[in-house]
Amino acid sequence: MSEAAMNLLIDQAKEQEQQAQLALVAAQQELQNYYLQVEQIERYRLDYFRQMSERGQAGLSASSYGHLNRFIVQLDETLAKQRQAAMDFEDNVEQCREHWQQCRQKTKSLEWLVEKRQNEAKMRAERLEQKQMDEFATLIYTRQNATKF
Repeated sequence: MSEAAMNLLIDQAKEQEQQAQLALVAAQQELQNYYLQVEQIERYRLDYFRQMSERGQAGLSASSYGHLNRFIVQLDETLAKQRQAAMDFEDNVEQCREHWQQCRQKTKSLEWLVEKRQNEAKMRAERLEQKQMDEFATLIYTRQNATKF
């Protein structure tokens, strides 16, 4: 494969790696936003519970207590569903991380292959140069000895 083709493959691999990294950052941001949303619901539930407790101390009818309690139960159910959704967000982050790592490994492998080929070409060139120098030295030696006789 030509050097230009290898460079094209490396450029494509780097682009894929960059896209995978952007996807990972986006997934991490979604997870962070999700955690903030759950935290807000938990604070809202806690505030509502305090409010119900304060009203209860001031005298709360059974009907009002039932309504407030049902609302807190709904908030608890919502929080339970949100916690289950956390696994989906976390799985998404992990899948994005794995994809990015695979892309990164592919880029590194291609770069290693190009470097290996360059080193091999350099060694071939050095051996050829050494061979030519040896031949030149032999030629000079042969000419010098031929002129002596």
